[in-house]
Amino acid sequence: MHPQSLKNYSHTFLLLLIALHISCASKKNIIIETINEDIHPKLVFLNYSISKDKNNKKSIQFINQIVTDGKLKSIKNNIKLGAIGDLKCLQLDKDSTEITSITIQNPLSKHIEFINDSLIFENKKIDLKSAPLSLRLQLHYKTKFIAINEIIDSLQNSTALIITNLD
Repeated sequence: MHPQSLKNYSHTFLLLLIALHISCASKKNIIIETINEDIHPKLVFLNYSISKDKNNKKSIQFINQIVTDGKLKSIKNNIKLGAIGDLKCLQLDKDSTEITSITIQNPLSKHIEFINDSLIFENKKIDLKSAPLSLRLQLHYKTKFIAINEIIDSLQNSTALIITNLD
C-alpha cells in the first residue's frame, strides 16, 4: 500500500472514531437525563400567603415547602394566557433560566355563584385583601428556584413577586 494512502486511511479512521465518540457521548447525556427524570419523579408542595395593599400592590409571603417522591396523575399542557393580575409560576434552573411555567388565576379575585332572593342563580366577583396560595407541582429535576410573577399587561409581561430557593 502506498504511504500516502495509508496516511489518508489513518486520518479517515481517526475522524470516524472522533465522530463515533461524540455521537455516543451526546446520546449518553440524553439517556441519563431521561433516567433521572423518570426514575425519581418529585412533587413539590409550596404554601404562601398572598395579600394586596390599599394601592392594589400584591405581595407574597413564603410559609413552607415539602418536596417528596411522586408524580402528578395528569399533567395538563398549560397554554392558556393569563389575564392581568393572574400569576405565573416558573420553575427555574441554577442559572435562573425558565424550565417550565404555569398560569394561576388571581387568588385574590374569587367568583361565587349563589341563589338570590328571587331564587335565581347569580355570579358575583369578590376581591379579597389576602388569601392562602397553595401550589402542587411536578418538580423538574433541574429546578433550583420557583418564581411567582404577576402578569401586568396583555402582552403577558410580568413582575416578580417572590422567588423561592428549593435547596
